[in-house]
Amino acid sequence: MDEIKKEDISQEVFDLYDDYAHNRVNRREFIQKLSIYAVGGLTVTSLMSFLMPDYKGSIQVKPDDSRLKSDYVQYDSPKGGGSIKALLSKPADAKKKLGGIIVVHENRGLNPHIEDVARRAALAGFISLAPDALTPLGGYPGNDDEGRELHSKRDRNEMLEDFIAAYNYLKNHKDCNGKVGVVGFCFGGWISNMMAVRIPDLAAAVPFYGGQPPVEDVPKIKAPLQLHYAELDTRVNEGWPAYEAALKEHKKEYRAYIYANTNHGFHNDTTPRYDKAAAELAWKRTIDFFKKELK
Repeated sequence: MDEIKKEDISQEVFDLYDDYAHNRVNRREFIQKLSIYAVGGLTVTSLMSFLMPDYKGSIQVKPDDSRLKSDYVQYDSPKGGGSIKALLSKPADAKKKLGGIIVVHENRGLNPHIEDVARRAALAGFISLAPDALTPLGGYPGNDDEGRELHSKRDRNEMLEDFIAAYNYLKNHKDCNGKVGVVGFCFGGWISNMMAVRIPDLAAAVPFYGGQPPVEDVPKIKAPLQLHYAELDTRVNEGWPAYEAALKEHKKEYRAYIYANTNHGFHNDTTPRYDKAAAELAWKRTIDFFKKELK
């Protein structure tokens, strides 16, 4: 069979994968529903293989990249999960204190893709910290299916406390200039929004397709926001109009971008939902924003 091309797959298949990735259907239901689209030479197996993340072939910045110093650290999260493991990365040739970026994973723990994103942030001239909220349950288990299952066993407000503790750890790190922002994806987008609510001196927040905070919490936001949404992500986007209205009402500093014809997860280059042009533009905007706010 010829290689599957993204343009040959219907939007319904991407929507179904989104349901699966967010635990709205289990694996058995996912496979069962996917079989509807296994036509014209496509098989369920080939569709599954096409949709699942490819971590080995998609890493942009290798773990041993000589331009960086990257190490795992542990930090305390007294109100969250206790001791949390995180990847700390910074440029190897850094001569001065750097702005800090917390990188928040999706709903499956600190997988190779998010570690890669954290290294990309460091390569752009920052000190980055990418925590694993699955640490209390043994950490990212090596595959996303088990990662999602573990993630569902943790209380999301406790995990929020873990990332707030990460902010405090990084802000006080000897190599950080005290200015710390956050970027997060999916679940991490919600965390980014909520960190803006909870942390008065957060320097910047960049949620990618993240759930919005309650509108009554918007007055607490002090950090400038840069928000990235996917046009076809109707589930997350339905909360945006009310959020934007509250941001405007309370005169908050924000800029939102909605990327045409993109799916939830468009920045993640390990799955076919990836949109190269949108991802690269969104990342450039993110880094430019952090360079402005974290200096």
